[in-house]
Formats: sequence, structure tokens, C-alpha cells
Amino acid sequence: MTHLQAGLSPETLEKARLELNENPDTLHQDIQEVRDMVITRPDIGFLRTDDAFILRFLRARKFHHFEAFRLLAQYFEYRQQNLDMFKSFKATDPGIKQALKDGFPGGLANLDHYGRKILVLFAANWDQSRYTLVDILRAILLSLEAMIEDPELQVNGFVLIIDWSNFTFKQASKLTPNMLRLAIEGLQPLLQECLAASMGTPDTQGALLICTQHRRRLRGPLGLVSLLAPNLHAPAREGLAPNSN
Repeated sequence: MTHLQAGLSPETLEKARLELNENPDTLHQDIQEVRDMVITRPDIGFLRTDDAFILRFLRARKFHHFEAFRLLAQYFEYRQQNLDMFKSFKATDPGIKQALKDGFPGGLANLDHYGRKILVLFAANWDQSRYTLVDILRAILLSLEAMIEDPELQVNGFVLIIDWSNFTFKQASKLTPNMLRLAIEGLQPLLQECLAASMGTPDTQGALLICTQHRRRLRGPLGLVSLLAPNLHAPAREGLAPNSN
């Protein structure tokens, strides 16, 4: 085990080896392979290329070097193309602060049985008079940035559930194609391109689940939609804590 794996439990170390192809004997070589590709994209400003940062992207792509580099490039390209999104990118920013207070996102205290952090958004909580959809997206991105520093979550991942119950037409009118594209492109590098949705069924009541573990697309996340969504009303909301930083 190298110092880069120091934050992992023995169980998570084994999971990283079996499911992510992580090998402590070649870890530094894997990281350098990705770092060496940076010069192929002179159009992008790679603000971080340290070992721990690149390792996040290798884990997200099961140590496929080129795919990890593509994700790394996408991460910084998004920030380069949306500079205004990342001005005053901190929890004390007024818009971000209000969004965090309203539970964008909220987090369950316990991890799921795969060790993933469960985040929940109640779309109807959005107060349009106090902050924008962009503020909500920025609050989510800021929260994910903080949480992804945890190596356990880099391996185990996240589950993001959106409850659309009582979401009004006025609120929905703000979900323009451009806004949805901005959200998807921003979240994709952090949520690792795993999407499973179940819309409008009696059990889910329009819940949308975005997960991080594409290798468990059928076995784990889809079960969570029907299991959790019916319980995310009234009493369950009280158990959610805003993920402020």
C-alpha cells in the first residue's frame, strides 16, 4: 500500500483492486501516464496535476489511462468555459449559502450497503426569489468537490436522488435545455457518467437517481429508487442534513 491509499480501509482497498483495477505496485506509473498526456491539450489550463488529484480520475475510469485523462480534461475545460460559475465559489457566497440552507444537496447520515454517500434533493424546496438554478448547481458542485476528497468515496461513490414531488410549472419553466446541459456537463466528471432514471411510477413519484457505480447499474442503484423514494417525505426529510462546507 502506498501513501496515496492510506485513507482506505482494508475492505475498500480490496474493492479498489478487484473492481477498479487499482494496483499499488504500478500506482505512480499509472498517474504519470495520465500526467504525460496533459501536453496534448495545450488549449486547456490544467490547474492541478498532483498525484492525489489525478488518482481521483483514474479511479473514476477503472484505471484506463486515456479515459481518465479525457475526464480530467473535461473537468478543467468545463471550468474554463464557465468562468462565472466559479467566481466566489465558496459556501459563504450568498446564492450558494441559501441553496445549501434549503438542502441543495441534503445528505443521509448513513452510507448505503455499498459504502456510497446518499445525497437527496427535494426540487420543490427551490425558492426562486432568493437564488437561481445556477446557484443550486454551484452548491451541488461545491459539496461534491469537498466530499470527493475522501478516498473512501472515490472508490465507493455517491448516489444522488432527486425528488420532483410538488415541483411547480413555474419552477419547471426554468429548466431550459441550456440549463440542463450546463448541469450535466458540470456534474458528469464528478458523478462518473452513471445515470439511471425511473420517472412517474407510483413507487418513485418521479424520483431521478444519478449514481457513480456504472458496474452496478442494475444490481444496486435501481433498487434504491423504489426503496428510498417512498420514504423521502415528511418524517424522512427531518433526517437530512445540508452538505454545507
